[in-house]
Amino acid sequence: METHTFFLHLVIILITARVFAEIAVRLCAPPVIGELFAGIIIGPSLLGWVEPSNIIKLLAEIGIILLLFKVGLETDIKRLADSGKKSILVAVTGFSLPLILGFSISFWLFSIPLLESLFIGGTLTATSIGITVRVLKDLKLSDSHEGNIVLGAAVLDDILGVMLLALLYEFSIGGGINWLNAGKVLVFIIAFFALAPILAKLMSLIIRRFQVISGISGLIPTMIVSLVLFFAWLAHIIGAPELLGGFAAGLALSRRFFLPLGVNLHSDARFAKNIHRQMRPIISLFTPIFFVLIGLSIDLHAIDWSSSYIWGFSLALFGIAVISKMAGAFFINESRGSRYLIGISMIPRGEVGLIFAELGKLSGFFNNETHASLIIVIILTTILPPFAMKWLQKTYSHTFNNS
Repeated sequence: METHTFFLHLVIILITARVFAEIAVRLCAPPVIGELFAGIIIGPSLLGWVEPSNIIKLLAEIGIILLLFKVGLETDIKRLADSGKKSILVAVTGFSLPLILGFSISFWLFSIPLLESLFIGGTLTATSIGITVRVLKDLKLSDSHEGNIVLGAAVLDDILGVMLLALLYEFSIGGGINWLNAGKVLVFIIAFFALAPILAKLMSLIIRRFQVISGISGLIPTMIVSLVLFFAWLAHIIGAPELLGGFAAGLALSRRFFLPLGVNLHSDARFAKNIHRQMRPIISLFTPIFFVLIGLSIDLHAIDWSSSYIWGFSLALFGIAVISKMAGAFFINESRGSRYLIGISMIPRGEVGLIFAELGKLSGFFNNETHASLIIVIILTTILPPFAMKWLQKTYSHTFNNS
């Protein structure tokens, strides 16, 4: 691709992503849905203005790493500890049931190959903590009893999901299931997560020290982005996907939602706010490119929409995606309204589900029909739950107000 053509394509991607994200928000849908549709519209499915070139894929790779960094930043381990056994039960049930049912129906009912079925089950395990947090805050339920259970469960879901993603990545590059190699990768990942906070703490101390004496602006975003990319490189070295490094960096620096950066910084709230403020525009610049790329990689013309397979498969996966996530809430001792709210809050797949689906596509496991089915399920499970949560909040307002 010639340089001027790339510039034009990048302009189209960034502007359409922003426009459709704004439209999605005004329609009470998550912005990632708008960015996904932007890719479908400007890609081969409709207008054909942009093709997913290698350089756009590279920018999207940076976007996905920064996205997982953001997910890690918003992961509060303390909230999981405070929410207790109920969160753990909701999370483990909401992780294992979609994986088992998604794999089973794909492998035995639709005769899909083993690794592809595992990727499908893995995609259904995702929970978008960002979307869940946003809706709970809008409903003023983020600090409620139900909100604490949901957010604690979403934290554990994120950690389990990223570990599963690393295993599936190992299987994909190894060409099959090798439990010995998978065990080695898990050991390396555990060691990586143990060392990550130490490295992150050293980096944060250096940033604080040099920020005082630095004569030029931009030290904080430069050092944080460098740390994220270094962690991504380390993750690749140990045999895990690069995005795991972004998640580990965010997790290592996180302390609480919206005010990240570890314990050593908790007394300097101004500095923590400064870091969050300076990193936000960089993350907001790169992550939409990833979601637009997913839309670009979908060619609606190449899909046989008259096939009963794609509709039957999508419907089956959607049913599993909803029921399996809600099931965990019915194993805990709560009122009916609280169970419904907790269960529905765990349904949105959002950006995390799209990451699984895209990794499966890039690994060559998903054909156009399977990939399209998963995208349909992810879109529906991302758009519908916020409306259901708002209806529940009105219907059971007395229950939630007293919790």
